[in-house]
Amino acid sequence: MEINFQKLKEIILEKDSFLITSHVNPDADAIGSEIAFYHLLKKLGKTARIVNHSETPYNIEFLDPQKVIELYNDEKHRHLFLDSDVLVALDFNDSKRILSMKDGFNKSGKLKICIDHHQDPKEFVDFIFYDTGYSSTGEILYDFIAKSKIADFDFDIALPLYTAILTDTGSFQYERTTPKTHKIAAHLLELGVNPTEVYDLHYNQGTMSRINLLGKALESMQMNEKKNLAYMVITSDEIKTTGAVMADIDGFVNYCLKISGIILGILFVQSEDGVKMSFRSKGDITANKLASEFGGGGHINAAGARVFNAPFSETIQTVLKSAEKYV
Repeated sequence: MEINFQKLKEIILEKDSFLITSHVNPDADAIGSEIAFYHLLKKLGKTARIVNHSETPYNIEFLDPQKVIELYNDEKHRHLFLDSDVLVALDFNDSKRILSMKDGFNKSGKLKICIDHHQDPKEFVDFIFYDTGYSSTGEILYDFIAKSKIADFDFDIALPLYTAILTDTGSFQYERTTPKTHKIAAHLLELGVNPTEVYDLHYNQGTMSRINLLGKALESMQMNEKKNLAYMVITSDEIKTTGAVMADIDGFVNYCLKISGIILGILFVQSEDGVKMSFRSKGDITANKLASEFGGGGHINAAGARVFNAPFSETIQTVLKSAEKYV
């Protein structure tokens, strides 16, 4: 499908103020896209605010040295849904993904746009600019700037876009990594991005708490009888005793796929209000369809879901039973 970049350009040039947001528990594609879009708008003389439901994970904070990202507070920020000319949804396609901001976003009569690369978008905006063929939302934004020529690239835009693309391609190893993706990355490096530094800042700045929790997660790993599905379990007590935070869990599920023969991996994380699940798969195993059975979604090989107020052990068994249909 062809994204209508000309329409997106028209909206940006015609409007003056923008409220930018992304999904709960944002990853580097979400934060990187927000920061890059913010700098693009500022270059054009626009007013822009970034407000998220969740705090920025510690290993992505380097993308926001000026601390422009704000944590949503209803009393402080609700007026922005009415005062901003455009509400911008980046890297998600369903308003339920912004939790505390959902009500204000949906009820606002202001123009709403979505820029995203995930499957099965919901009808919650006036204009959606998406294509599931892109590796990341960051790559869409790069293409938009390059093709529309709305502004020149600079380091402030290049760094967050490179980080978004790097991480959402699994360091350029996932299926949506194309020759074009590498050419984009090369251009961003030419603009001054240091790939060694970015990788180190994002992947190698973990805490001892993260390592201790990873040890417990690996120790919990089990396989099904066919030995083609592996899963890990992390309890809320383990998170507390190790002193870890939710951001520490990022990437844990990928260890399931490091076992020969495993084509579907699942991570179950117990939280105070329910169960968070991460799904990773290989080939044509549709992790996103499995996730959708539990109110989640994502990509074919990488997806997630969350269930609230559900018993932990029963949820695990229910999900594993459903997962058997996919392997």
